[in-house]
Amino acid sequence: MTYLEKMKSGALYDCSMESVPHELQEKADACKELLYNFNHSRPGETEKRTEILQKVLAEMGENCYIEPPFYANWGCHLHVGDHFYANFGFTIVDDTDIYIGDNVMIAPHVTLATGTHPICPELREQVFQYNLPIHIGNGVWIGAGAVILPGVTIGDHSVIGAGSVVTKDIPAGVVAVGNPCRVMREIDDRDYQFYAKGRPIGFPVERKHYPGK
Repeated sequence: MTYLEKMKSGALYDCSMESVPHELQEKADACKELLYNFNHSRPGETEKRTEILQKVLAEMGENCYIEPPFYANWGCHLHVGDHFYANFGFTIVDDTDIYIGDNVMIAPHVTLATGTHPICPELREQVFQYNLPIHIGNGVWIGAGAVILPGVTIGDHSVIGAGSVVTKDIPAGVVAVGNPCRVMREIDDRDYQFYAKGRPIGFPVERKHYPGK
């Protein structure tokens, strides 16, 4: 098994700088150089930013925008669908793949971390690590300061509240909040009538994703 295959397998592996193959270290360094240029681009240089992201990411759909600063240790393991938006301070620890669907919104200072370490202190002294992929479905909204931990799947159209730490899978069509993040309620008819604390939307919304219950 190659080093990269170990990174993507979920198995323990030595992540010390000395153990990383030269060609992989070069790829990580190239990502950091590109993101340095991205993060120091001027506000009007949107085409330049898009060109850089296309070089960094594994996949990037149409109409995607990430607000600088954006941080990644590889970048090439991030797969993003169409109509994606991430506000400033978006951070990914993409030691294995992160998959993000279409129409996903990410608020400021959200972290998606696939890399982690064993609890056993002797193994951590030996710099062992393992990585688990993250899957974020279509139409998901992740609130400011949320942290999504390794191996988590978030179902289509769910909302993750600000400051949440998501340690386990979240089903589709729910509002989930807290540390650890827990399902608070399903998205239901009220959400098609009111947008916030009794404030009416004031116009009809075509129901596409949530049939009446």
